[in-house]
Amino acid sequence: MLPKIDLSSARIETERLVLRPFTDNDLIDFFAYASVPGVGEMAGWPHHENIETSRKILSMFMEEKNVLAIFHKESSRVIGSFGFHDSWANYDEKYKDFLICEIGYVLSKDYWGQGLMPEAVKAAVAYAFLTLNLDYIGVCHFTDNLQSRRVIEKSGFTPVSTGIFHAKQLNRDFEEIRYLLPRPQTISD
Repeated sequence: MLPKIDLSSARIETERLVLRPFTDNDLIDFFAYASVPGVGEMAGWPHHENIETSRKILSMFMEEKNVLAIFHKESSRVIGSFGFHDSWANYDEKYKDFLICEIGYVLSKDYWGQGLMPEAVKAAVAYAFLTLNLDYIGVCHFTDNLQSRRVIEKSGFTPVSTGIFHAKQLNRDFEEIRYLLPRPQTISD
């Protein structure tokens, strides 16, 4: 079952990053990475063609309170987003009695290959289990998104199924691999 997620006061810090709520001041940074062709398409949405699109989506992130900005300490810029969303597992009979969220993330192309996303995932996973008290965390990637696959595998997720994701904004279906990570036994209930 999907828990109520409100990240409006969340702050997750790593050596190089801070995951924190988006603000209106993040618009230029958000547009800078979301407007690059190929970035959004890896997650099922079209790159932003204008700043008004970014403004609308940024407002949605702030209203829904389930997506965090990825702030890069060294550059003092927002370089991506990290969200906690409804999961396919919430509609699978095997998992109906468990608290489950699916994580999703996007990173500026300028920062790919630096190990930043595994760093963010590790910290967000700890936050999800300790603060949000989840039983499982889900994540998916399109079969051709090898960068995301590496991040997921490095983060300890186990593949459990495949499925089809319909990207409404792209009007396209993607085959995806679905993963789950159970709550570690070392975290007391």
